[in-house]
Amino acid sequence: MNMISQVACTSVTAKANNASRSATVARIAAPRAARSVAIMSSKLGASSFTGKSVQARTSAPKSTSRALAVEVRAAGKPLGRKLKVAVVGGGPAGACAAESLAKVGIETYLIERKLDNCKPCGGAIPLCMVDEFDLPNEIIDRKVTKMKMISPSNREVDVGRTLSETEYIGMCRREVMDDFLRRRAETLGATMVNGLMMSLDKPTTKDGMYTLHYNDYSTGSKVGVPAKLEVDVIIGADGANSRVAKEIDAGEYDYAIAFQERMRISDDKMEYYKDMAEMYVGDDVSPDFYGWVFPKYDHVAVGTGTVINKKAIKKYQDAIRSRSANKCGEGKIIRVEAHPIPEHPRPRRVLDRVALVGDAAGYVTKCSGEGIYFAAKSGRMVAEAIAERSQNGDLAVDESDLRLYLDRWDRKYWATYKVLDILQKVFYRSNPAREAFVDMCADEYVQKMTFDSYLYKTVVPGNPLDDIKLLGNTIGSLVRANALRREVAKM
Repeated sequence: MNMISQVACTSVTAKANNASRSATVARIAAPRAARSVAIMSSKLGASSFTGKSVQARTSAPKSTSRALAVEVRAAGKPLGRKLKVAVVGGGPAGACAAESLAKVGIETYLIERKLDNCKPCGGAIPLCMVDEFDLPNEIIDRKVTKMKMISPSNREVDVGRTLSETEYIGMCRREVMDDFLRRRAETLGATMVNGLMMSLDKPTTKDGMYTLHYNDYSTGSKVGVPAKLEVDVIIGADGANSRVAKEIDAGEYDYAIAFQERMRISDDKMEYYKDMAEMYVGDDVSPDFYGWVFPKYDHVAVGTGTVINKKAIKKYQDAIRSRSANKCGEGKIIRVEAHPIPEHPRPRRVLDRVALVGDAAGYVTKCSGEGIYFAAKSGRMVAEAIAERSQNGDLAVDESDLRLYLDRWDRKYWATYKVLDILQKVFYRSNPAREAFVDMCADEYVQKMTFDSYLYKTVVPGNPLDDIKLLGNTIGSLVRANALRREVAKM
């Protein structure tokens, strides 16, 4: 997560939320005051990923949603059966949606094609997500307590000095975390379907059901066996290239290409990265994003991304490899990954009884590229809205019920996405601006405000005098950056 991006976002939205960090931690730790679901413990089989096997917890994780001041009353008619929901996509968004639906008794189907999927993702998760989503230590490869921001001129700024002994940024492998979340949803009652959605038949009547056509791969067939499923509601959690989004004409958005190489490096170099992450900025590694070296279980992930020059992604990857070579060494590439990453929310995220979440909805932040927490959170929020308005699956729902999720999401996160969009345009437009960006990361107040807001996903009010000083430093850095850019242009 980029440092200035988060702290600037914090400053802009502080007046809207005065919750302190201690209140946030208490809210995360509190169990959900709602229905309890009796769950029979069952030992899971071996996972499909390579590495340490993790058993999914069978207790429902804690929820952080707050009760609305005005009671929202369900208006749907009784179904005489349980509501049937298909969740398309088994990443954090889909798995968390399926889990929240299944634990209240809604008939839930979780459809995922690649059960060993390794999405090219930095894998960073904020500390609050560990508690909020009840994640076990076993799925966290590394606990990062130190970061280096590295400027275009290779100036290094150490970040993380304000973290306490118990605070860290979790680093996960997506194949491990996603597998755990899916298995937990399945244990709570969701039906896991190894399939790929092909098309969707919309209802012909107001209360009719959707017919979801998919290829079933559970038999081991390479091409899949055609199958279909009738459901009342569909949640599209199937990523940036979402087929569900296309079915509801959700609109196009610009996207970044993320490219990542997993490298096995020598033990002494791995020792350096055991609790260290690095972020590189500069025109050489990306014209509009950043490059990274993030530690994993027994290797590092080295990658970059871009929106405006996707065809040159391999050139930018070569650059990040070159700039990090003195620390990573040659290394052995054990996996190469590439994937589109959305750059902004889609124009349409809900239509009738279909809702989009995670990357399918476009919930990845500018500047930082953070998406895991927001994916999981959006999946949970849409599921909670469905459970609330259907009275745990006993009543029918319509578009107005799904829009409850959308309204809550936009109220909570709209400002974050908007501010980070602006900041990307300010700090990533030139190398002088990137130098100013890294320079500001050295400020201890910036680091404290950034980590407080990033780790706990809440806005912590700052000291007014320090805020004024920060504003002055920001303006000064940008003025110097603009002057340097003009000098460079003359050369």
